Amino acid sequence: MAQASYDCVIRGGELVTAEKSGKADIGLRNGRIAAVGELGRAPAAATLDAKGLTILPGAIDSQVHFREPGAPHKEDLESGSLAAVMGGITAVFEMPNTSPPTTNAEALADKMRRAQGRMHCDYAFYVGADATNHAQLGQLENAPGACGVKVFMGSSTGSLLVAEDAQLARVLRATKRRAAFHSEDEARLSARKHKRRAGDVLSHVTWRDAATAQQATRRLVRLAERCRHPVHVLHVSTAAEMRLLAPLKPLVS
Repeated sequence: MAQASYDCVIRGGELVTAEKSGKADIGLRNGRIAAVGELGRAPAAATLDAKGLTILPGAIDSQVHFREPGAPHKEDLESGSLAAVMGGITAVFEMPNTSPPTTNAEALADKMRRAQGRMHCDYAFYVGADATNHAQLGQLENAPGACGVKVFMGSSTGSLLVAEDAQLARVLRATKRRAAFHSEDEARLSARKHKRRAGDVLSHVTWRDAATAQQATRRLVRLAERCRHPVHVLHVSTAAEMRLLAPLKPLVS
């Protein structure tokens, strides 16, 4: 029986999947993977020799900060998504701290319109929580194009901030999906602003130190337990913070 034909066969690469890795060919048809295995004799309109190369699945970047709207001279949806694809990223979740921030249905719909026909990969947008929009978050997190809710416990780029425990608890009670948190303690950041030195990027880690993150994460863990709501803590970079989270899986990730 004759083998199926393909638009393209990628031959001889080291293919990595979630289960294993090994030498395999990939047959493509109509822009999709149609077969994986030994396809050495299969007819193809085009072939790509991948010997000596490693073939990885497209990755998902769950936190990108494109700067549209507000500062497209830095990066916009088109240029950012093109850079993602060139780096092997086939889906992105874009953050809400643009200008204006993505805190309501209109802002989310605006990003969806901007993305149409311009994004080079799959995409979704985070909805940002602020001190006043908790009542709308349950609906917004399920809107077309939304991947979830992002909460800034400490000030970052943009104006989004939910710093107080009472505000954070309202966000947790209003949302159904796992919310993502930038976990830094705003009170400690404010008290340590004198640690910043203009033009010295190394002063960033002195000002926004590990204790600032750990202090906020302790608060967030207590709130997650009290509200029985799953949360995802972003930017975990120290063993001490990991120890705070470990006992609470799968409530906290």
